[in-house]
Amino acid sequence: MTNTPLSPRPLSHLAADRRRVLSAAQLRAHGVSAAEAGAQSRPGGAWQQVLPGVYLLHPGPPTSEERLRAALLYADRQRQAPEAMITGLAALALYRFASAPPLLSLDRIDVLVSRTRRLRSTGYVRIVRAQETPEPLEVTGVPVAPVARALADAVARIDDAHTVRRLLTEAVRGGHCEPAAVVRELNRLRLLTRPHVVDAVDSLLAEGRALAEDRLYEMVRTQDLPEPLWNVDLRLPGGPHLGGVDAYWPDHAVAVELDTRSPRRDDATVWSEYTRKREHLERLGITVVHLTPRKLRDAPEQQAVVVRTALMAAGDRAPAAYVVVLPR
Repeated sequence: MTNTPLSPRPLSHLAADRRRVLSAAQLRAHGVSAAEAGAQSRPGGAWQQVLPGVYLLHPGPPTSEERLRAALLYADRQRQAPEAMITGLAALALYRFASAPPLLSLDRIDVLVSRTRRLRSTGYVRIVRAQETPEPLEVTGVPVAPVARALADAVARIDDAHTVRRLLTEAVRGGHCEPAAVVRELNRLRLLTRPHVVDAVDSLLAEGRALAEDRLYEMVRTQDLPEPLWNVDLRLPGGPHLGGVDAYWPDHAVAVELDTRSPRRDDATVWSEYTRKREHLERLGITVVHLTPRKLRDAPEQQAVVVRTALMAAGDRAPAAYVVVLPR
């Protein structure tokens, strides 16, 4: 009885199934031995080995999708359940960031894995490790790190201040994520010690603040709330400055303050200042409603209900202390 080498022809049906990239384990499951895969991947052969243990089942250059799938197969080739996800600039390209380079132009594709994995960067795959891997999102069928994490991994590799600023600004202006989430990930990766990143973050927070204010204006007008006094300072007559608020209804003694804090190292100090101001105003009979940019973006109707409830409850409260309202 002769042992005839297995032919790759039974795999031809996979080409229409977007599975022209397979790992050695997947090939074995189809009856293709490591020796046969190696023979098919010799120079001039029908296949090519694009990464250790990962084969492209055609001789031409890989597409951007094939490069991504090959990178993930390499990272997950020794695991029963997929864990790896695309991050960095490749992830931002999948999220359609205009300021990210096209996928095919990237020399490296960053793949995020757990820090416990024994895995090396190789070829065009750069391994990025995480203390705790986030829950991936699926973009065009590919597991991708959340925008804030992908953005931080991209920024970690970029020294150009202009590029960093463009990426951060697009993340917020394009509605991909909130500034606080970006700053949290940058802080987690210890990138806020880099001057060009700190400068970009300052611009990011200003951008996020402006967007949050626009959403607050839109919520008041579209949800038929009474028009407040916008961006004012509150003071006691002849007394100390009580603090600024983003909107104030003097007839109801209700104030709205946007919580646009950034999670930097001084976050506890900033939060204690927020708390002191709120407690001081409420001791004077002024109700302070804190709204976050994310809630204004995702659930403006619910936030309008919170504000409307506070306004309606004004008649049931003891009269508030008289305060002087000044433009901020």
